[in-house]
Amino acid sequence: MFKKILHRVAIGLAVIIVVLAGVQLYLLRGTPGKAITPTNSSVKYSATPTLLIPGWGGNTWTYTKLIDYYQDQNIATNVMVVRVAPTGAVQVSGSLKGKQNPLIQVIYDWNYSTTYQPQVRELTQVLQVLATKYHVQKLNVIAHSYGGTELLHAYIGSKTLQREIALQKVVFLGVPVDESFGTNTKYTKWLFKKSHDQMFKTILKEVKEAQLPRRLVFYNWMGSDEGKSTTDGEVPQIQSLMLKTLIKRVHYHQHIFTDTTHTELHQRVKIIKKIAHVIWGKE
Repeated sequence: MFKKILHRVAIGLAVIIVVLAGVQLYLLRGTPGKAITPTNSSVKYSATPTLLIPGWGGNTWTYTKLIDYYQDQNIATNVMVVRVAPTGAVQVSGSLKGKQNPLIQVIYDWNYSTTYQPQVRELTQVLQVLATKYHVQKLNVIAHSYGGTELLHAYIGSKTLQREIALQKVVFLGVPVDESFGTNTKYTKWLFKKSHDQMFKTILKEVKEAQLPRRLVFYNWMGSDEGKSTTDGEVPQIQSLMLKTLIKRVHYHQHIFTDTTHTELHQRVKIIKKIAHVIWGKE
């Protein structure tokens, strides 16, 4: 009797593992690309790619709604999916050749760590592959949550990447830059002196010697959850506002979307449209 119970438990566990593995593979598949016709009169078309970086635990779902909207509206098309493993191994599917407003979707095989530092190394490898193997010299970026934190550390911490890739327009969605402070802290230009975030302190030193592109524009967008004026429910606005301390000598814009949660920053059509306007909109 006991053996039968153990056998059933083993079968049950095996089924659960198979189901979970299937779900994980589905979430890592990447959003299907769809060819667009560059005829949208409100859109400026170019060959400059836009990199889509998910946050902690983010996957294919993070940007599927955004990608589908852009493809349906002939704004941009998902032409490349880049998967990166914890080992730093990068697997690329798709091509940038001849594409207008191409999107590159980054998928981490595993981004459930207690810190974002492993993804900084992985994203650095992704950017190096794009620069050396795919000759990406200019790049726009849309990054949610820790995805933006990872970009800052990867790019500002690498003089090689600064020489090889000129960032153009970077849209941050609920990105924590300094996690020292909570919802009750107000931003001041001297607040960095009270920081106890070691990663922030590191990048604060690195940015002094960084060669950032002159035409680089940062759009730092945050949410304000219903009834919570200083947080999107997950990331306090002050943690995002600390970007102002880091980014100097480049163009910087910030905006707070009211009644918007951390997840809604990449799901609300209103914001998806606004992203399209700042990246591809005609002047």
